[in-house]
Amino acid sequence: MAGVANQNILLGVTGGIAAYKSVELARLLLKAGARVRVVMTEAATRFVSPLTFQAVTGSPVRCSLFDEEHEAAMGHIELARWADQMVIAPASADFMARMALGLANDLLTTLCLASASSIAIAPAMNQRMWQHPAVQHNLSLLEERGVRVLGPESGEQACGDTGPGRMLEPADMLAALDSASGAGLFAGKKVLITAGPTHEAIDPVRFIGNRSSGKMGYALARAFRRGGADVLLVSGPVSLPAPPGVNRVNVQTALQMHKAVFENIHSVDIFVGCAAVADYRPENPQQQKIKKLSDRMDISLVRNPDILAEVATLEEGPYTLGFAAETQNLVENARAKLLAKQVDMLAANSVADGMGFESDENTLLVIWPEGEKHLPVQDKQQLAESLLGVLADQYRRDE
Repeated sequence: MAGVANQNILLGVTGGIAAYKSVELARLLLKAGARVRVVMTEAATRFVSPLTFQAVTGSPVRCSLFDEEHEAAMGHIELARWADQMVIAPASADFMARMALGLANDLLTTLCLASASSIAIAPAMNQRMWQHPAVQHNLSLLEERGVRVLGPESGEQACGDTGPGRMLEPADMLAALDSASGAGLFAGKKVLITAGPTHEAIDPVRFIGNRSSGKMGYALARAFRRGGADVLLVSGPVSLPAPPGVNRVNVQTALQMHKAVFENIHSVDIFVGCAAVADYRPENPQQQKIKKLSDRMDISLVRNPDILAEVATLEEGPYTLGFAAETQNLVENARAKLLAKQVDMLAANSVADGMGFESDENTLLVIWPEGEKHLPVQDKQQLAESLLGVLADQYRRDE
């Protein structure tokens, strides 16, 4: 684990039942060769004793900005300068709000402002709190400022609810922190991602489209950017903001998406075809709204170009990851698509059971010529991070 080895990691712990997991995170960081100091909010001490962290790390735990012994020499500034990375785990909804506002009303928020180090947060809260617009707004503000967000996972919560909001497991956090240390998994790589649906006009007010929300493609764009890649996102019509640091090109139709992709494809290292591109388009879209004058209307359709297959068969083209949404025979259809389109890797999921389109969660079967891996049901952002881990392993072998 060379990524965090010999680094000074300041572990911030805020109030939440997930604070018990941070003890294991501290232990794993130390085992990986990092030096760890812990700062706790007053609320965090209600869940885990500072003495527990002191026993694990071998260093005193700081809990107060008004610690006379340490602050006689401006200890919080010394601590801010000491840190190579700050990790807030768990990060409660309250702490995220205070951090987003730039408050400095306790030691941990003060350190976030006083330190020049990178900051990662691992949110943990009830699933309804996590999905509240105020929390999502604060999350967007923090990401825009370069704060790295680890998780959360989706699953059963301490309160009995099920959904997104579980803090990442300590081992997963360590892997994420390790990949972010130094260059990152995809540092220096150029990645082009297509996302969302395409809308094929019937007339000025009607179109042929599909139910793709673009959430998976946008999650992948965010994950690649966090991994150090230069990301271009070619997006169909969705109601999602561009991830921080990602360049976005907006398109409506398959032909527009095709044009945008091939204007940029020869300069990229990795292509991810995550968009749900319409297979067909109306042959003769009407320039005026079609009036409802008869009981039937016949529309002649023509094939759209197969963007994924064209990219995959380019001479000296990029490493290509495709997606497949199936309603039956998932494994057989995915293997057939992998071979037919000649992609390097394919991520397939069933859309027959309510997963995939318009959902915040998904599961994927990832296949490549020599193997496969099943990624279980999880929040799409975490799923994107997991998929990139699989992709990174295979991409390195093919370089």
